[in-house]
Amino acid sequence: MRRLGQGLMAVAAGWLVPGVAAAQGRSDWSGWETHPMWWMWGTWGIGMMLFMLVFWGLVIAAIVLGIRWLVSQGKESRPDAALEILRQRYARGEINREEFEAKRRDLG
Repeated sequence: MRRLGQGLMAVAAGWLVPGVAAAQGRSDWSGWETHPMWWMWGTWGIGMMLFMLVFWGLVIAAIVLGIRWLVSQGKESRPDAALEILRQRYARGEINREEFEAKRRDLG
C-alpha cells in the first residue's frame, strides 16, 4: 500500500511540476516577438481584421437589401400621373401627335 501511495505521489508531482513551472513568468521576455501569438499583429492579423470587416459588411448589406425587397413586394408600381393625363388627352383628341410627343419628352 505504501508503494502505491508513493507511486501516486510521483505521478501527481510529475503532472503538477510542469504547471508550476509554466505559471512562473518568463525571464527572457523582451516584447511581442516572444509572445505565443505574435503573428496575430503582423500581416495575418491585419488581413483577418479586414476580412472580418468585409464579411460583416456583406452580411449587413444583404440583410438591408433583403428587408427592402420584402417591403417592396406588397407595393404596386403606380404609373406616372402626369403621363397618364397626357395619354388621356391624346386619346380624347384634345392634343395632336406632335404635341403629345413633345410633352412626353418634357415629362421624360
